[in-house]
Amino acid sequence: MGIVKVLEVIASSEKSIEDAIQNAVDEISKTVHNIDSVYVKDIKAHVKEGKVTSFGCVCKVSFRVDHTKNA
Repeated sequence: MGIVKVLEVIASSEKSIEDAIQNAVDEISKTVHNIDSVYVKDIKAHVKEGKVTSFGCVCKVSFRVDHTKNA
C-alpha cells in the first residue's frame, strides 16, 4: 500500500496564476520527490491603481512517500 502526503504552500507570480502554480512545484521539487498533483485551494490577485500587479495561490501538493531503504 502506498502512502501519499500533502504539503500546503503559498506561491506567487507577477506573470500569471499558472506561473504561480509552477513556482510552487519548482520550489517543492528542490526537496520533495514523487510529486503527483497540485490542488489549488485558493487564488487571489493583488491590485494597484486599478491594475493587477501579482497573482497568488494556496496549493496542496501531493506526493508519494518513497519506502525504499538505503542498504
